[in-house]
Amino acid sequence: MSTDVDANAFPPAATDGLVMGKDGMAALVDVLIGRGFTVIGPTVRDSAIVLAELRSADELPYGWGVELEAGRYRLRERSDGAAFANAAGPQSWKSFLHPARVREWSADRVEGELVLTADQAAPSRYAFLGVRPCDLRAIAIQDRVLTGGAYRDPVYAGRRSGALLIAVECTEPGATCFCVSMGTGPAAGPGYDLVMTEVVDEDGHRFWIRGGSQEGAEILAELPGRPADPETRETARAGVTAAADRMGRTMPEADLRELMAGTLDAPRWDDVAGRCLTCGNCTMVCPTCFCTTTEDVTDLTGDHAERWRLWDSCFDLDFSHLHGGPVRASSRSRYRQWMTHKLGTWHDQFGSSGCVGCGRCIVWCPVGIDITEEAAALHDWTRSGASDDGAAS
Repeated sequence: MSTDVDANAFPPAATDGLVMGKDGMAALVDVLIGRGFTVIGPTVRDSAIVLAELRSADELPYGWGVELEAGRYRLRERSDGAAFANAAGPQSWKSFLHPARVREWSADRVEGELVLTADQAAPSRYAFLGVRPCDLRAIAIQDRVLTGGAYRDPVYAGRRSGALLIAVECTEPGATCFCVSMGTGPAAGPGYDLVMTEVVDEDGHRFWIRGGSQEGAEILAELPGRPADPETRETARAGVTAAADRMGRTMPEADLRELMAGTLDAPRWDDVAGRCLTCGNCTMVCPTCFCTTTEDVTDLTGDHAERWRLWDSCFDLDFSHLHGGPVRASSRSRYRQWMTHKLGTWHDQFGSSGCVGCGRCIVWCPVGIDITEEAAALHDWTRSGASDDGAAS
């Protein structure tokens, strides 16, 4: 979002929004491309719904849904032709805002002198089409982490600046979703430029679209459609409300920050360590994990070198390597670090939870470890009176 949300800044017609059909969606993509945006949205590729550049709205996943479970992801065809009735896929928007590989600089030996060149390629101006409410919160968290402190990440800031966010409220949660537990969905929170709710019923396939910023309102004014009618608005709201009651997962009803702090010695950590492969998939798909490392490479002549920034993972043994060895040598300590940071100490660092309830870490764990199940087990352990025998610290 390029400006703050201020509903009072828009006329009633803009805040009530429009109802548009598939032709309106096609026009939206065309308007965004015409304004110079690189449009990124969901599309079907390699048996998954992935995020990729869209040349037209025809590339949206019309008629495709997903089946999600711990360690399992499958596409399934839908008879209603909906475009956004699918939960989070393997990617999040951090793939574009905080990419997995970035060249920071290169160096060349020229006539005996070393010449350093910073990588200053101008980033695209992105329009993200189809941002789920959980991912909208994830972007806000990464904004805080990567640009909100004393040390701004210029790569993230450059890509984030001017990015247009078009949110889509969730009416079809997956079996691994728990955004309600984390307070991030299924209705869209603040931070979008435009927000849509997709409706498919006997009155047809349509999108209720509203503005959330000045630029969003200007784009809205270019789209075909009719003023939003009360019936469509009510149906859309009812769909979002119903989605909140169909979450596939829930977190235990407890203060997760206190739960993490009070269970550091729980035997459950040994149990999950016996299953965890420490592959780091959960950190790669997590929309808020942000850790990186650097790698220097050179060619065989020794006249050219480059420094690359790469995603890193706290599950990597070298992640905490200091003189003498890694601080967290066991898989138990590495899983505990990831989960307690995500749900607990993230609050101390950044003032919020680091989890948005998208469920990607559950789906893409090759052995199906479920963060909600682990949190529930820790909660049960505390309620069982484990501290009475001194087992808990």
